[in-house]
Amino acid sequence: MSTDDGPEGLTLVGSTEQSTRTDIAGDVRVGLTSMPKWLPCIYFYDDAGSELFEQICELPEYYPTRTERSILETHADALVAHVQHRVDLVELGSGSATKTRLVVEALLRRHGELRFIPVDISRSILEESSRSLVEDYDRLEVHAVAGEYHDGLDYLKQQGAPPRLILWLGSNVGNFQRPDATHFLQRLHSTMRAEDRLLIGIDLRKEATVLEAAYDDAAGVTAAFNKNLLTRLNADLSADFDLDRFVHQSRWNAAEGRVEMHLVSQGRQSVCIKGIDLTVEFEDGESIHTENAYKYSAEEIESLATSAHFEAECQWLDEAQRFSVNLWKPRS
Repeated sequence: MSTDDGPEGLTLVGSTEQSTRTDIAGDVRVGLTSMPKWLPCIYFYDDAGSELFEQICELPEYYPTRTERSILETHADALVAHVQHRVDLVELGSGSATKTRLVVEALLRRHGELRFIPVDISRSILEESSRSLVEDYDRLEVHAVAGEYHDGLDYLKQQGAPPRLILWLGSNVGNFQRPDATHFLQRLHSTMRAEDRLLIGIDLRKEATVLEAAYDDAAGVTAAFNKNLLTRLNADLSADFDLDRFVHQSRWNAAEGRVEMHLVSQGRQSVCIKGIDLTVEFEDGESIHTENAYKYSAEEIESLATSAHFEAECQWLDEAQRFSVNLWKPRS
């Protein structure tokens, strides 16, 4: 990883391009030659996709961001009171770090100064949010890591530092298949020491109508976010997807406990992807499965923590009990 010095208090670590761990050509070939067809959601987050996701977070239908923010607004001081020592604050998938500011401010009130290590795949959004933070908080030092979660974990393993409070907010855990979520959290556990803590936001199971609307808003922003994946394939792999011939759809899969996002073909069509010398045939109504958003019951959250070698220390819910913010400590 390269290191860039920004304004005073800011260091940016990472590649100027998306992590070399990803293989868009290989992933697209595997996904679009599978039955049913699928594409990895990691490729949503180019600069355009990251900006669209920030817009999604402010939509009236998209309750997770608003609800999680309200929990942090209410409980940030109580949360940091559980952290006995001065800590480094780490965030996986930091984005604009809007909600994170509530935790930053609470830690600054308690300890006076703070080092923040945000990790995000979008270098441009990471740099913009990090610059804004160091400009707004005099006693804040930011070491930003541009890359995937894996890059962030590798970086943490290399750092000798004070105890850490690690944030994984936005129910990003829900984008993982349940066994993969456990595996990732086990990897995260392996980077942690006994005095470290994990603050993880997890969305809860609820009515199908609420869930489907959250991923298919009236303004069409989520549809644009989903279709941007095809725009990216057109640009990166010389594909000829006609975006007007695919429609966005969200589906609640009650058996799996997840909202699914799909791009559904309107009519039979062929798509040529020159960059990987592949032609993909679509039947009318056939879909590309692009994302899962798993929702958890209280029992499933407890099982996830136990399987990943964590112990629940505290949990906060909103009044309607739509969303949970959980403070976990690692078990030896």
